[in-house]
This record gives sequence, structure tokens and C-alpha cells, in this order.
Amino acid sequence: MKLTLQLQLLPDEAQVVDLRRTVERFNAAANWLAGLAFKAQTASKYELQKRHYYELRERFDLPADMTIRVIAQVCEAYKRDKTKKPTFRKHAAVPYSHGKNYGFKGVDRVSISVVPSGRAIVPFVLGKYQKERFGFAKGQADLVLREDGKWFFLVTVDLPGDPEIAATEFIGVDLGIEQIAVTSDGDAYEDKQVQDARRKLAERRKKLGRAAGGRQRRGKRPRNIRRVIKRTKRREGRFRRDVNHVISKKIVQAAKRTGRGIGLEDLKYIRARVRLRRRQRDRFYGWAFGQLRTFIEYKGRLAGVPVVTVDARHTSQTCSECGHCERSNRKNQSQFICRRCGFAANADSNAALNIKARAEVNRPMVSGHLDLGTSRLSFG
Repeated sequence: MKLTLQLQLLPDEAQVVDLRRTVERFNAAANWLAGLAFKAQTASKYELQKRHYYELRERFDLPADMTIRVIAQVCEAYKRDKTKKPTFRKHAAVPYSHGKNYGFKGVDRVSISVVPSGRAIVPFVLGKYQKERFGFAKGQADLVLREDGKWFFLVTVDLPGDPEIAATEFIGVDLGIEQIAVTSDGDAYEDKQVQDARRKLAERRKKLGRAAGGRQRRGKRPRNIRRVIKRTKRREGRFRRDVNHVISKKIVQAAKRTGRGIGLEDLKYIRARVRLRRRQRDRFYGWAFGQLRTFIEYKGRLAGVPVVTVDARHTSQTCSECGHCERSNRKNQSQFICRRCGFAANADSNAALNIKARAEVNRPMVSGHLDLGTSRLSFG
């Protein structure tokens, strides 16, 4: 299974100049070639290489491997939408190929191709998570210059996963508003600290948005406020990512420990499906539920835990005891009382039980046996 490891590079001042020049020259070359590809209406690597390879190398002083990567990058971008010319940001990520224009020198340095000096051997740091998986590094990597000026090398690793459990029982997971995730076991994944942080981030986002709008109405350019908004968004992103990692790890560990699979809601059209009060909208729209689902899926794949998605429609209105479905069953955001049998429970827990039941009915089968290779997540 393919994953991406993030290595932080620690270049010296001279190497920073070389890296920045390399990124800028690569993207300038890509923009130049993209114009020619759009004019000729071709996304063929063979054609572009035949026509422009030597001119591309000479014009931008690029080594052979990097020139080939420019051509491939332009073709990939143009194929996605042939109605417009692809454009590349000045400091967009630059792809590298293992064994061709980058290679590791031990576990703390990487040799990468730069222009015009040829090669730079740059030290990097690894966290515990990266160290455990570093030996599986292979294939493509991306050189990334972050907005804060830090350099990263994103390396593809090919990890062997555990044999998948032949699960007949599942843990249902309901993704919600008041609680980020609630399982059919009754575990709710959001503590007071997370709730407070989510509320403060939402309030700060609204306050900054109002301030920026007010300055624009007065004819002023709210540059400083926009910079603060960008920093706030990055901080929010790191916070959401960290919380989602913690939640997904706990859910997968619980499933692995008990020999069960995991049932998740199909999130397609979820934002159009739900009706929210004004106070709930910031909490709902401000959370990366798709990211959480992705984390659960790939961690499950690594641990050998099958993960299936089910149709989430009416899970919050259906009684998990008798199956009666009625909108008035859900009294409010947190309370569920069945109008037919009188079953009462936390609304999110009831929904998770319904997801569990659907996952156990719809688990992937092949010729009467579990399909151990089924996964909805594409890695790579």
C-alpha cells in the first residue's frame, strides 16, 4: 500500500538558493511548454518530447531527468482539462524520480538534482512515524516549499499491510455535529478540549472575515488581515489533521483488537442532505469529515481491518431496535425516541447502530466468501 512520508529538509543558505532556483526554473519551463501544448492541442508525451526536448533543456538549463518530468507534468495537467492552458505557480511542487534525480545517503541526508550546480546533499529530519516506514521509500517524491519558507520532501513509501480480518461483525461509525464521531459501541470521540478549540477557531474565523469585509467596504486593502486569515487556516488545518489522526487510530485499534470491521457513512452529498441550525453550521462545515474517513480507511488497510461504506440516508431517523423510520423519532440533535416501540437512546449512537447493521449486511463478498482485497481508497 502506497503512502506519503513528509521529510523536513534542513538546507544551508547556499542550498536554499539552489532549491528555490530549481523550483522556479522547473515551473517556468512547465508554463512555457504548457503554452505550446495548448497551442498544438496535444497532451502526448511522445510528441512534446520529440518537438521540444532539446529546446526545453537549452532554454531553461535543465538536466535530462528534470526535463522529462516537466513534459510529464504538463501532459498530466493538460489531460485533466483540455479547454484551457495549464498554469503552474512559481513555487509549485517539483516531482523527482527515485534512483534518477534523487537518492538517499543514509537515514539523514538526501541527494537531489538542482540547477545549475547538479546535485545538493541536503540533511533532513525524521519523526518516529517516518522512521518506522522509511525503509519502504521508493518511486516518486515531491520537493515542496511551504508558505512559511520551510522545505519538505514528500516521499512515496510502499508498505506491506497486515492480512485482512475475515470480519462478520462491524463497528458502525456515525460522523456528527455535536460529536465528531460516535461508534456503535457507544464511544464518543470529542472531549471538552476539542469542543473548546473548535468553537474558538470558528469564532476567530468569523471575526476575521467581518474585519476584512469592513475594510473592503471602506475602500482599504485588508492585506494584514488576509495574512492572519491564512495563518489561522493553516493552524486550523493542523488541528483538524491531528484530531482526525487520533480519532481514526483509536477506532481502528478497537476494531483490530476485537476482530471486527468498520462501517462508515457514504459522505457523498452529505452537505446537501443535512439541515442545520445557524449555530451548528460553523462546526459542521468547518470539519474535515472526508479526511477523517480517509484516515480510517488507510489505517484500516494497514492493520488488516476491512472498512466498508454504507448509505447513510435515514440512519438518524430509523430505530435500531424495530426498524421503524419516522422523522419525528429524532426529538432533537441528541435524543432519539422511537414512536412505535418506545426505544430511547442518544441519537448519534442509534445512527451508529444502524450503520453497523448495514455494514454487516453489505460487507463485500466474493463467491460466498469475504473479498479480502476490496478497498474504496486509492493509494498512490
